[in-house]
This record gives sequence, structure tokens and C-alpha cells, in this order.
Amino acid sequence: MQASFPIGVFDSGYGGLTVFKSMVEQLPQYDYVYLGDNARSPYGPRSFDTVYEYTWQCVQWFFAQGCPLVILACNTASAKALRSIQQKNLPQLPDPSRRVLGVIRPTTEIIGRYSQTGKVGILGTKGTVTSDSYPIEIAKFWPQLHVYQQACPMWVPLVENNEHNSEGADFFVQEYLQQLMAQCPDIDTLLLACTHYPLLENKIRQYAAPGTRIVAQGDIVANSLVDYLQRHPEMAQRISTGGSRRFFTTDDTRSFDEQASVFYGAAVQSQHLDLHVAE
Repeated sequence: MQASFPIGVFDSGYGGLTVFKSMVEQLPQYDYVYLGDNARSPYGPRSFDTVYEYTWQCVQWFFAQGCPLVILACNTASAKALRSIQQKNLPQLPDPSRRVLGVIRPTTEIIGRYSQTGKVGILGTKGTVTSDSYPIEIAKFWPQLHVYQQACPMWVPLVENNEHNSEGADFFVQEYLQQLMAQCPDIDTLLLACTHYPLLENKIRQYAAPGTRIVAQGDIVANSLVDYLQRHPEMAQRISTGGSRRFFTTDDTRSFDEQASVFYGAAVQSQHLDLHVAE
């Protein structure tokens, strides 16, 4: 049996599937493993230490599956755990050539291309907003941009409870957009800094000012991965090319499969993972 060295894709729940979908579309030849830590989601309200602990535990599981590269397709994990994992954990591994990448840097590298006014709004979870990761990273690439942030704590529960198309969702979409625009009415670009939020894009567009650019991360992260593998052929050569996709969840597989298909745009058949057993 041929050895499998897949790309690992991680999220606290379902949202990372919007990024995973774009990755598979652009790089269909590779093997992939997706893990949603649904039993412990949402990560957004949790402390830095807890998000780091959960994320590193899941990353170690990916490494045990043979993954040489893991993508944190989760803004909260990227904001609260990625740097610690890259700086503290990876250098101590028996194989320090393994890599863990996130979704924040690829987005911040290009966000300035979208804005005409130089005013950008970040819509994210409480954890992502509190971390200030986006303003810090954007300042490195686009120091002239003015960045405004708005936490949207009700959006992930709405999406994960399949209420994102309901009338009840309108209230919370409108409320958070109004709070953001009150900070600066000249914002012309909205970054959906949570991988769940593309499912709310139609409603966000409905209540945003006409002409506002709404930027989702899926294609941006996928494009960045294509570029990364071109620049690092030694990594690309390590990833197996069987075209397989495996899905795991730390929660109930039946409910995961039903909900995941909405994010992924195709049928999903997952396996249950007990992380306490996997440790």
C-alpha cells in the first residue's frame, strides 16, 4: 500500500471547509485530511492558552497521520496559536521540517489592493478581534491603511445552526455592520475574517453600503498555498498525490456530515476522532 502524506486542514468546526473547498479546486491532485474540532467549538470566546492547547493537540494528530504540512483554516487558531506553534513547538520536533501555516498572513498581504479609500473593516470572532492580529499584520504590508474591527459573536452560532438564511440573521448582520460603519463611514472594503462568514455573504452585501468590496478568504488562501508549494518544491515533493479527501470530527459524525456538506458544497462522510485516545 502506497504511503500517504496528505495536507492537513484544521478548523474548530465547519468554517474551514470553505477554505478547504478552494484548496481542493486549485490543487486537486494532492491527498488531504480535514479535522473539525466540533466538540470543543467555538474557539472564538476561548482564552489564548486554551486555543493554543487545543490547536497544538490537533496539529500533533495531523503529524501522526503523516502530514508534512498543516493549514490552520481557522482565523482564531491562526491568531491565538500559530506563532507559538511555529516558534516554540516546530523547532523541537524530531522532524523540524514540518510546517504549519495560517490564513491571516495570506489575506493581509493583499488586502490593500481592494480598497480605494484606504479604510478597511475587519469582521471576525471576538478572539480574532481581541488578538489585534489583523491590524498588526496589515501594518507590515500596508502601513497607509486604516483598519477598523468589529467582533460578530452571533454569526458563527447562526451559521452552525443553519440559521444564516433566516430572517433572524438579518438583525445581527445589520447590527454588527452598523457598529463597524459607525467607527468610520468611509470603509469601502470588508474582510470576512472568519471562514464561517462566506455563508452570510448575501446578507452582508444586502446591508453593506453600495459598492463595498466584500473579501472572503477561500481563494486567497488557496492561491497562497499554490504559491507556497511553487516556492518550496521540497515540500511539494513530500505530499502524496492520490487525490484522496478524508474528513474527521471530534463530535457526532452524522450531524457533522449534514452540516459540512453545506460549507463544502458536496457530500461529506466523516470519521469520529477521540482526541483523548489519540494523544
